[in-house]
Amino acid sequence: MLRKLFKNKKGSMTLTPTPPYRSIYEVLKLNRFVTITVTVTALLASSFSGVMVFRMYERAMDSAFAVNTDGSVIPLKLVEQRENLEVEALAHLERFHGLFYGIDAGNYETNLEKALWLGNATVDNVYRQKRADGVYNRLLQYSLVQKVLSVESEVSVEEEPYPFRTVTVFEIDRGGTVDRYELVTTGKLTVTDRHFPNNTHGLLITDFFENSLRRLSRN
Repeated sequence: MLRKLFKNKKGSMTLTPTPPYRSIYEVLKLNRFVTITVTVTALLASSFSGVMVFRMYERAMDSAFAVNTDGSVIPLKLVEQRENLEVEALAHLERFHGLFYGIDAGNYETNLEKALWLGNATVDNVYRQKRADGVYNRLLQYSLVQKVLSVESEVSVEEEPYPFRTVTVFEIDRGGTVDRYELVTTGKLTVTDRHFPNNTHGLLITDFFENSLRRLSRN
């Protein structure tokens, strides 16, 4: 126990005990101050971090980034991104229909393999149905050439999945007779990972369906 020296009335020195609760109270007071300081600091840091994350989120919603060919990062506004998406969607559909319907005896396996990368199981189902119907066997047997003349698509990029409607005009050369057809297909596009070189646009055709096929009259 702590003791304290003091002079009595006769002038002699005596020891008197120091109350222990004074030192305990000071320690508790110091601990309370440290606890409050740490808590307030943590709250301020958390609030600051939250504000910064929110600002970063708002900036990310207003812009996206793309890597240029030289490695530099290019900011893209969402409006520009939507415009680019429409361009890529149209290019994706044109590539798919050109590969899926522009076939001959020499390239049909390669073209169909590339086309199947651009769609999901619904595209594969159409391919399997054509194979079951003997379309590709007749292609080989009679050395047919099926050439795509034009691909015109309409696609809405307002909300994913993006619906589309495509009109493909192609002709079939039977070695002396050329017939021209118009095919209408519909489906939807969803965003997927880009795969070079198989799916460079990062889009996937779903709900694919051949709506109508009609033979065009000759001019």
